[in-house]
Amino acid sequence: MIDPRPRTGPERCVLVGAVTRFQDETKVQEYLDELRFLAETAGAETMALFTQKLDRPDPKLFLGSGKMNEIKEYVGEHEIDLVIFDDELSPSQLKNIERLLECKVMDRTNLILDIFAARAQTSYARTQVELAQYEYLLPRLTRMWTHLERQKGGIGMRGPGETQIETDRQIIKQKISNLKEKLTVIDRQMATQRGNRGAMVRIALIGYTNVGKSTLMNALSKSDVLAENKLFATLDTTVRKVVIGNLPFLLTDTVGFIRKLPTQLVESFKSTLDEVREADLLLHVVDVAHPNYEDHMESVSGILHELGCQDIPQIVVFNKIDAWTPPVDEEGRPMGSLDELKSAWTRRSQGQSAFVSALHKDQFDALREMIYRSAATIHAVRFPFDTFLY
Repeated sequence: MIDPRPRTGPERCVLVGAVTRFQDETKVQEYLDELRFLAETAGAETMALFTQKLDRPDPKLFLGSGKMNEIKEYVGEHEIDLVIFDDELSPSQLKNIERLLECKVMDRTNLILDIFAARAQTSYARTQVELAQYEYLLPRLTRMWTHLERQKGGIGMRGPGETQIETDRQIIKQKISNLKEKLTVIDRQMATQRGNRGAMVRIALIGYTNVGKSTLMNALSKSDVLAENKLFATLDTTVRKVVIGNLPFLLTDTVGFIRKLPTQLVESFKSTLDEVREADLLLHVVDVAHPNYEDHMESVSGILHELGCQDIPQIVVFNKIDAWTPPVDEEGRPMGSLDELKSAWTRRSQGQSAFVSALHKDQFDALREMIYRSAATIHAVRFPFDTFLY
């Protein structure tokens, strides 16, 4: 007998990934673990994971029909509210899958956009996210989108030959245009603000999401930036003046990066990312306790390359040493020590790396000294006759 009472609690979801020649089973499992964290951040409870080996995704249903029917059966038996795919779905795939599974379907891009929408606090951040959402939505319009706000569009806007979906498309295009105009104005204002900050050295915190950038910001600047153990806890750029020794500089906390970062977000957060482009020095924060921290570093480096920031000097800050545990071999024996890891990265980074715990402020003196030396060098090049530091 079916219980007629509505079920309470978080939405129940299943996650779906594909093993292809571009990503093996180990990599897919890692991606799905991250997707589970994304789903948890959005407020959903993951009930199951589904994967399938494919030469290439099916153009109609992404996975094969047999696997999709297996997912459909599970969705019906366990009252699943939401199915999340780790890869971006085409508009036709999304429509076909929703029709088959008869439940809500999202892809990784849509989920990240949803989290950004929930996390955005300021008007500027909300405007950036709203633009990204509409740009994602536009090519995916179907007749289910009948709830869009009706707006007066002027004489002839809704001729008798125009269908519902065409009307909705025009509304969204107008919204996108309005949001872009609004962001253009704000971007000019923020560019002016950056120009008015004077000639102080600018240092930007960058890194994968949830690596502790905001905690490090608080520790270095003695401020109270929001820091949570959740993905994308910080969306708005925060700038603080910091003084180490006799050298003042500006420290900026930026939005965290992630693999498969939606292109819509990169574009709409252009002004926020300009803080990275215009920095004199980058503090690349890494969660050294994460088993895949090197993959995260590669993802961040890839995004920096896209932004044209790969040549900006960097200090790699390996955070969370208090949570680090050594990797183990097949027999469970530890391989290496933290000191050995430090020595290896000191060589690889040519001395431009530090190992700290931002939460407990462990090893902070060495990090502050490294930041001071780098910032003082930049200041001396910019102002060769300034005797303030000497």
